[in-house]
Amino acid sequence: MKVVVIGAGLGGLAAALRLQALGAEVTVLERRPSPGGRAGQIRADGFTWDTGPSLITMPWVLEETFAAGGLDLHSEVTLHRIDPLYRIRWAGEERAFDFHQSAEALKAEIARFSAADAGRLDAFLAALKPIYEQGILGAGRRAIQDVGSFLGLLPMMARTRAIGPLHGFVARYFNHPRVQEAFSFHSLFIGGDPYRVPSIYGALVYLQVLDGGWYTDGGVYSLVQAMARPLNVRYRERVEAIETRGGQVRGVRLISGERVDADVVISNADVLSTDALLGRPTLRPMTPSMSCFLLYLGLDRVQRSLLHHTLLVGEYRSFIHTVTRARGLPNSFSTYLHAPARTEAAMATPGGDSLAILLPVPNLRAPVDWSEAADGLRDRLLADMEQAYGMDGLAGSIVSEHRFSPLDFRDRFGAVDGNAFSLEPTLAQSALFRPPNRVRGVRGVYHVGAGTHPGAGIPGVLLGAEVTAGLVAADHRLTAAAWSHR
Repeated sequence: MKVVVIGAGLGGLAAALRLQALGAEVTVLERRPSPGGRAGQIRADGFTWDTGPSLITMPWVLEETFAAGGLDLHSEVTLHRIDPLYRIRWAGEERAFDFHQSAEALKAEIARFSAADAGRLDAFLAALKPIYEQGILGAGRRAIQDVGSFLGLLPMMARTRAIGPLHGFVARYFNHPRVQEAFSFHSLFIGGDPYRVPSIYGALVYLQVLDGGWYTDGGVYSLVQAMARPLNVRYRERVEAIETRGGQVRGVRLISGERVDADVVISNADVLSTDALLGRPTLRPMTPSMSCFLLYLGLDRVQRSLLHHTLLVGEYRSFIHTVTRARGLPNSFSTYLHAPARTEAAMATPGGDSLAILLPVPNLRAPVDWSEAADGLRDRLLADMEQAYGMDGLAGSIVSEHRFSPLDFRDRFGAVDGNAFSLEPTLAQSALFRPPNRVRGVRGVYHVGAGTHPGAGIPGVLLGAEVTAGLVAADHRLTAAAWSHR
């Protein structure tokens, strides 16, 4: 059986590994000159930057993915535990919050803000446990293709209060505003507004306490390289159309005019572009996530106030509201900083620092002219970090610099409206309401990646690849009855 995977992102690579191990003839077509998609890497002037995911959680999902493809994760990459996972700092405040894996260390950190809130941590984690076990592990590892499979989730979601907004769920346990922010911001890592996404995304906190946070030698991109190595990946190959006949997929047509035959096509492209590739009108309009403005800086000195992962928080709620609803550029900044040389020294030159700065911004639906706005935004952002967080001399220490804006997400990755995280993970765009792993209306076409079930993030796309590969295997009898995703 011939399988074509469109896109060599983490989801596409994971599905390809699984199906190749089952005996399928798999070809991966990637528009870029290297694998990874948004999980890419920049190397320049002795510095290295991850351009996508930078924190590994649920490492056992990686172990399973590699094993399913005939690989051993720990023979391919070296993992390092990070603790604290990250530090949260607020503009103009001396006090910071270090988010530890250990529940006891977390309690001590919370107690610095509120003793009463520290006493509620156990109850909070206990409330998240069934959401994680039944929502993330249960629903996240099986296809949700129809109303029946979705209705089975509703009793759990109602019982655990996983339907209401995440921030409201957190506020039932913690009263101090800084503690509320520390335990509700995690949905921003997958493009979701914590005041609007369902509480099921609170499980992102639980899984960090359960399995910790990790990083790899060579950066997260080392995972991409290891996954791509045993596969037939054709680079600089852009798919123009998915071809069908009689409701059955027949192959893909490249922009060069070449036709590649296929019995199965798995799209790791932006799910919002799938209907266009199929030559049909959009079946249901959906909302893309916010985007990001990213600076990749090589510094000639170390910024010692930073941990491996650091969050700098300004006007929290108004900032989130502005960037997630495409209202325009924010007046204050909340940023995520990645300084990997804390864990892997080779990511920076000796005595220097490799710093990736991620600022959530509206996608291209907002009235922003990025050709004009990017330079000024860059300068304002660096000035804010120097003035509000004491990062003195930051701008003057830059010896290497690279930049991504929403235009790059659109032009490099084909992301509709320059989104950074695929679909916005609202309740109306989750589970049954998300584009399904098996594409409706045509046989043999499937989704994989951040935009399909269960969602974004490294664990999400890898679990989704397991679901998608399981559907392909069951539909085409590549495996025995062990597959349970039909």
